[in-house]
Amino acid sequence: MADTAAMIGFGTVFEMADQATPDTFVAFGEVISVDPGEDEDEDVEATHMQSPDTTREYIPGLTTPGEMVVGMNYIPGSATDLAIIASRRKRNIGRLTLPNGVRKTFPIVRRGYATEIPLDDRMTATATFRRAGASTTDAATAPVNGILPAIHGIAQVGETLTVNPGVWAPFATFTYQWNSEGTPISGATSSTYVPVVGDVGDNITVTVTATNTGGSASATSAETTTVIAE
Repeated sequence: MADTAAMIGFGTVFEMADQATPDTFVAFGEVISVDPGEDEDEDVEATHMQSPDTTREYIPGLTTPGEMVVGMNYIPGSATDLAIIASRRKRNIGRLTLPNGVRKTFPIVRRGYATEIPLDDRMTATATFRRAGASTTDAATAPVNGILPAIHGIAQVGETLTVNPGVWAPFATFTYQWNSEGTPISGATSSTYVPVVGDVGDNITVTVTATNTGGSASATSAETTTVIAE
């Protein structure tokens, strides 16, 4: 018996572009769920006086694209938040990249943007769009970076810095190279780095390389503050 091809949704990426700048996509950060919506196909009656066996006849009609809902952690003022706010009363382009690299692109119109700010739980947001036309489907090749890698931690000798690889589409595996003043640090190739005395006065970055079956691409984080001594 063949193994199943089933997969989970982890690694799915949703991006949006203004139709006026169709090549400039913003990848939505910290997405929790994506409901692409259900297309509804119409049928048109074509019955006539000689329809066989006195049975009604139908032909295919138009397809109404579904409503799309994207749920995410709400980060006020983030690139995602600002892009959704700016999408109001515009025709935009949505691009959904699935974990296996299949990519679906379609026009969208924003229908709503709701945020929830509870007392003692994470803040969340829901963006709702009407898919406003036909979708195209293709296979993405090498990963594309949507949100740059980011370094978390204190730039100080002996303190651990950790990299968030950012958002890439489609899903990929990552390798890392830490840099001091833009020069690769020998042996610093894990997702964490602990500055040493030789880094004092320098700025640290990390270059993340994403790889999938279609190829590889790299992106470099912003610099840390100047490394200080213990």
